[in-house]
Amino acid sequence: MSFDYCVMGNPVAHSRSPWIHARFAELTGQAMAYDRLHVELDGFQAAVQDFRARGGKGCNVTVPFKLEAAALATAHSGRARLAQACNTLHFTPEGIYGDNTDGAGLVQDITQHAGQAIAGHDLLLVGAGGASAGVLGPLIEAGARRITVANRTVAKAQALVERHAPLAAPRGCVLSACGLDDAPGRYHIVVNASASSLAGAGVPVAAGVLAEGALAVDMMYGPAAAPFLAWARAHGARARDGLGMLVEQAAESFALWRGVRPPSAQVLAELRAIVDA
Repeated sequence: MSFDYCVMGNPVAHSRSPWIHARFAELTGQAMAYDRLHVELDGFQAAVQDFRARGGKGCNVTVPFKLEAAALATAHSGRARLAQACNTLHFTPEGIYGDNTDGAGLVQDITQHAGQAIAGHDLLLVGAGGASAGVLGPLIEAGARRITVANRTVAKAQALVERHAPLAAPRGCVLSACGLDDAPGRYHIVVNASASSLAGAGVPVAAGVLAEGALAVDMMYGPAAAPFLAWARAHGARARDGLGMLVEQAAESFALWRGVRPPSAQVLAELRAIVDA
């Protein structure tokens, strides 16, 4: 093995993470190597243990292994514990530290790169799986006034809401759950965290959820996000893919591993130029 860090997933060949971390390392003067690692669906635990035994220092975790990563970690950050999912593992002499940087990455992208305040605004989070679990806590902490979690199975959305209620209540954030077809009212921010884009399915909610001038964010990027972005633009919303979130969550992981904060805005601009070329 010739790399210190990797991203584990299935599929993973499309991942931009190696480019992002290589650029972070270059710009911060860090000597490190990062690669992709395709993992069989029943082989995540063995892959992590093997990677660590061969000298790996940490890894990012993408679909469908974030829940398994949380179960494998021996210690957790508060946000990973609340999400019950990890996208970042850090190998230490004491064990495996699990973190979830997705929510911090999403909040940073929305507020800094998209220029949309979260504090005092209403947000619709579409989906109640691991992606939503990873971002709901940081969205609450960012000061959202109201967050509705919409999911095909309402009970799953309700369970996610109930788990986050102790975090939301002292902050005055109103949490609720609903089906995909009955989201109440309109929202300043709509985040698609469902598997619809990954599966190539249609947009999961009606255009009536979009407030005037709303920001609509798909957590996917590239061709997978195109239908949702086209839908958002067709209904007068500002459309944004998940590329900024990808870079910002990677910056959080990099800082955990290396103790250095990389220039994420510069790297995002460079990556956007490559993707849009």
